[in-house]
Amino acid sequence: MVPMMNEQSGDPLDEARRQWSELNEMLTKSQQAYYGADAPTMADEAYDDAMRKLQELERTHPQLAGPDSVTQRVGAATVTDFSPVTHRQRLLSLDNITTQEELTSWLARSGEGPWLCEVKIDGLAINLLYLDGKLSVAATRGDGRVGEDVTHNVTTIKGIPRTLTGNEVPAVLEVRGEIFFPVADFADLNASLVEAGKAPFANPRNAAAGSLRQKDPQVTAGRPLQMIVHGVGARDGLELTSQSGTYELFASWGLPVSPLYKVLDTPKAVEQYITYYGEHRHEVSHEIDGVVIKVDDFAGQNSLGTTSRAPRWAVAFKYPPEEVNTTLLDIRVNVGRTGRVTPYGVMEPVVVSGSTVEMATLHNAHEVKRKGVLIGDVVVLRKAGDVIPEIVAPVVALRDGTEREFVMPTHCPSCGTELRPQKEGDKDIRCPNSRSCPSQLRERLFALAGRGGFDIEALGWEGAAALLAEGLLVDESGLFRLTAEDLLKTDLYTRAVKKSELEDPAKAPPGGVRDGRVLSSTGEKLIANLQQAKEQPLWRVLVALSIRHVGPTAARSLAARFGSLDAIREASLEDLAFTDGVGQVIAESVKEWFDVDWHAAIAEQWAADGVRMADEVDESAPRTLEGVTVVVTGTLAGFNRDEAKEAILSRGGKAAGSVSKKTDFVVVGENAGTKAEKAEQLGRPILDEDGFRKLLAEGAAGVLTAE
Repeated sequence: MVPMMNEQSGDPLDEARRQWSELNEMLTKSQQAYYGADAPTMADEAYDDAMRKLQELERTHPQLAGPDSVTQRVGAATVTDFSPVTHRQRLLSLDNITTQEELTSWLARSGEGPWLCEVKIDGLAINLLYLDGKLSVAATRGDGRVGEDVTHNVTTIKGIPRTLTGNEVPAVLEVRGEIFFPVADFADLNASLVEAGKAPFANPRNAAAGSLRQKDPQVTAGRPLQMIVHGVGARDGLELTSQSGTYELFASWGLPVSPLYKVLDTPKAVEQYITYYGEHRHEVSHEIDGVVIKVDDFAGQNSLGTTSRAPRWAVAFKYPPEEVNTTLLDIRVNVGRTGRVTPYGVMEPVVVSGSTVEMATLHNAHEVKRKGVLIGDVVVLRKAGDVIPEIVAPVVALRDGTEREFVMPTHCPSCGTELRPQKEGDKDIRCPNSRSCPSQLRERLFALAGRGGFDIEALGWEGAAALLAEGLLVDESGLFRLTAEDLLKTDLYTRAVKKSELEDPAKAPPGGVRDGRVLSSTGEKLIANLQQAKEQPLWRVLVALSIRHVGPTAARSLAARFGSLDAIREASLEDLAFTDGVGQVIAESVKEWFDVDWHAAIAEQWAADGVRMADEVDESAPRTLEGVTVVVTGTLAGFNRDEAKEAILSRGGKAAGSVSKKTDFVVVGENAGTKAEKAEQLGRPILDEDGFRKLLAEGAAGVLTAE
């Protein structure tokens, strides 16, 4: 709740009026930047929060709500070189809701359904006026009453018909829709703008708006703009009864209609639609920020009516924002396990997608320049679900001249070695001191202990740093020779000794006492983890060796085909490359790795210390899956993910990670995701866990015969 008391005047209304004025001015400027200049200065979340505060003030003090309030306007009028166009029927905005309670309440108020649900495109609203079936005028939303004439530019967009084809085309028809910039093309556009010395766009929505409002239609024609229709305005000679019927008619006339809309009869179905696209919003070609729910029946729409700015028969359910604005305080570099030097942004901490973010990758110096970001910029930060936070673009309109360019270091910040690309033409630069660079060694130790490697739970990033700081390791070769006595030299893996442990020899901890300290439970766990790691399968050993490009998938394939590290080392380049899922690049990387003496010495020392370097061949497992590709998705009761893959590989099959037309079977467990849906779309055979066991035992023929 916004506070209402002014300490100086003591009059609650005076304080409310002051706050109203500040919020209204801020939102007005934001609208002008968003609608008028295509250069937003506020993130959507901040704008929506300020709007909610203003609306709350006006609910509490109705006398504040007047015609100059942004709550009474759809958008902002713009002053440009484009001619003004008065829409025949006003373009309204949409009210937003964000919670289950608000959705339930709105559905109850809107009637008994059915409701049309469609994804909310984050683009630029457009109004197309067709007279006798021919495109007469195309105009932006503007303030809802008057927009800008962008007809010449709109006619360059593929997919927007100049003439409607088909039957019963009315004499007058206003078509409402959204012009958007495909996500896949956004980064390339910004890169070309930066290269040309122009300001990049903050996001695809502004790329769409900026591309459409070009003075030269040829510039618009060169941009991959698309449109989807989502409504109807004025019409003459056309009787319509429903939103969905309108869409069907539009499609028959050649207008671009979204294939994603659905007409749903129950609130539960509406909730499921919202949930589905909340989880799959990044699988759509355009940016979406929510779902629009509309009463499908036009009679129901008419009975509900509208407010001054929005219909009561439609609402937008907004998803939690994945983009926020924050300040880029610095750009620093990190040296990875293969020596790659990666710039990353250090930002003012900000909450996005439910977590606080302070750092985001920038990939390489080329990418920093490509994005056009400067140290000190306000930037758009994006964190889509579990994806690593990414700096999308700078907010150029907020620059004040204090920003500065990032300069890539010429020498490794960890060991001082001169940096260079591994091969001519590489965009990445690397520290060639791979053996003794402290950063590389620390990252390799951390990586080999990960779940894809030896799965050493007690050896994390801090643990790797502690072992190196005490000189207990000079490279990975000594890992399995670590003892309890060695760990006593660290603070991380020890604790203060208890008096009872000194008095009773039976309670003496392993490793004894050193300087009043004994092994902690974490230290004891690390010793136990190291013993267990020696029995890990060969593919995990391959991952742990940090061979460039060799991840779990390639490692599994190599281990399954060759069976031992010696066989992999002795294999020819052609044999390695022929391995399914390996190819020429990975094969060359494997050969190059073993050609380095100290690399081979690590593997030899691990073998001497008892690490298993060959898989036991299970001759009892029949080769029932030769040439068969299987995808496992969801949770199985009798197999974890690794066990399911091993079962497939040991029988000669391929355990794939994605579903395609080449997939032979898809095994679906509990909580399966999009892979199960894609299998249905492609018509691939789907098995439950019992079917999977039958497949393992009898092969494809046994399963297909049973069906």
